Amino acid sequence: MPSFSEMREGDYAERTVAVTEAVLEAFAAVSGDYNPMHMDESYASRSVFRRRVAHGMLPGAFVGAVLGTLLPGPGTVYLSQTLIFRAPVYIGDSVTARVEIASKDEGTGRILLRTTARGPGGALVLDGEAVILFRPADGA
Repeated sequence: MPSFSEMREGDYAERTVAVTEAVLEAFAAVSGDYNPMHMDESYASRSVFRRRVAHGMLPGAFVGAVLGTLLPGPGTVYLSQTLIFRAPVYIGDSVTARVEIASKDEGTGRILLRTTARGPGGALVLDGEAVILFRPADGA
C-alpha cells in the first residue's frame, strides 16, 4: 500500500468479480433488497431487462472494496461518491471495478478518485467520482 506522498495522479487499482447467483443472494441478504427484478426470474422476464439484473449498488460496492483494500487502501475514509448507472449487470457477468487518482490535497489528506465499473467486453456499467480522506491507523 503506498503512502499518501507516494500516490500520484493517474495511479489506479482494479478488481474483477464474477457476479454469481451466490453473490447476488449474499448482497440481497446484506442489503435487504429483495426487489423481484433481482430475485425472481418470472417477474424479471416481464421487465424492461427481460431477465434478472444485479442490484445497481453491487458494482458500487465493488468500487468501495477497491478503495478500502487496494487504492488508497486501509485508512480510506469515504466522504462522498457519485454513481451514474450506465448499463445493467446480469448474473454470469464479470465486473471490473477501477479507481484512479484524479487529484489529491496534501494539506487535508483528501483524494478525488474517478470510479468506474466495466462489464463484459469492457462495457461501462457505472461511473462516478469519490472523495476520500486518507488516514491510516497509527503505525500502519
